[in-house]
Amino acid sequence: MSRKRKPIPSEPVEALIETLTHEGRGLTHVDGKAVFVDGALAGERVRFRYTRVQRRFDEAVVEEVLTASPDRVEPKCAHFAVCGGCSLQHLDAGVQIRVKQESLADVFSRIGKVTPERWLTPLTAGHWGYRRKARLGVRHVLKKGRTLVGFRERRNAFLADLTRCEVLHPAVGERLETIGATIDRLSIRDQVPQIEMAMGDGPCVLVFRVMEPPSAEDEALLLELGEREGFHIYLQEGGVDSIRPLPGQAVDLSYSLPSHGVEIAFLPNDFTQVNLELNRRMVDQALDLLQVQPEDRVLDLFSGLGNFTLPLARRAASVEGVEGDAGLVARAMANAERNGLPNTRFHVANLQGELVDEPWTRERFAKALIDPPRTGALEVLDWLPRLGVERLLYVSCNPATLARDADRLVNGLGYRLLAAGVMDMFPHTSHVESMALFERRR
Repeated sequence: MSRKRKPIPSEPVEALIETLTHEGRGLTHVDGKAVFVDGALAGERVRFRYTRVQRRFDEAVVEEVLTASPDRVEPKCAHFAVCGGCSLQHLDAGVQIRVKQESLADVFSRIGKVTPERWLTPLTAGHWGYRRKARLGVRHVLKKGRTLVGFRERRNAFLADLTRCEVLHPAVGERLETIGATIDRLSIRDQVPQIEMAMGDGPCVLVFRVMEPPSAEDEALLLELGEREGFHIYLQEGGVDSIRPLPGQAVDLSYSLPSHGVEIAFLPNDFTQVNLELNRRMVDQALDLLQVQPEDRVLDLFSGLGNFTLPLARRAASVEGVEGDAGLVARAMANAERNGLPNTRFHVANLQGELVDEPWTRERFAKALIDPPRTGALEVLDWLPRLGVERLLYVSCNPATLARDADRLVNGLGYRLLAAGVMDMFPHTSHVESMALFERRR
């Protein structure tokens, strides 16, 4: 027999918000049951309405703030209450990063059973117009009579009706309606589900995902959009291998790391950090913490395009980069040659798989840097002491897996957690990017 879903209470409820969760929602309890409240901050008294009732917890949204937190600010974006792209615009930016540091400390304690010997000052950069990489949804909505471009609404699958986006680089963030208006004129209007934005130091590429080949007239309209607004237009008709520029639209994308005399070229579909200025500060801090010396041999795991590998090579005797994506490895090798760094070698390897036959596992490295995906780096950690790694810099996009891996490093493999801190790669969101420095106990 199916269990009946409980009805959602229709009357608003008044409550005191106890804390802010890691997802950026206020947490309160009603009759002993947890309620997660969008738009509420810790210490506030609010009136909220329920949006979802579940067995273990409920969800709600603020209708009125009765007593505001001193940390509350007016969101810059007119769409903040609806769009799911941001969750923290109502919280002072300085407090946002403090909350993220507290979140990292919490998971270190609960999951990792470790505490850093010192906390790094949080890394920050600009809070607005910082996103140079994004995947935007596209949908023609009959009731609105036009095509929407942007992020999904908060906690549902509908696209938010955006006129502009304050966190996207203005090249795109100020032109969402213009892009949508062009799509409206295409014969394949309903066959364009998304647009990928890619941008380095220079021009902006828009990759239109198309489920049917565009007509010659469609391509002319897209070219007109690109010429008028300064975009380079690419199409993707299948997998990533199908990405191609329209005639005359091919462009070289790259970004620089000025402190290290490095320029990194990339393709529109390659992984690069969304926040260019914060990435530069992150690389600077990582290299300073590793204290690379001219005689050091360094290992860079999950090395990608060489974002850390190439700056490391400016300081070290040699650097070995290991990455699972063969295409990224090929472009990293080209970037090393482009920057005149013959003291680098790159390897293709599945770092979550069996590594005993990999040539670099038979070598010795004084220092290592790890920048894994959200799943973390647990499978490679046991190799570090075998390879002679004395000092390790771990860059993380998921505090929970960093804490889990810190537990293994500190409580299992004999390393100390010297320092850790957060980086504001995604201001106004609950995403936490962090960095941790480990040193092998002597």
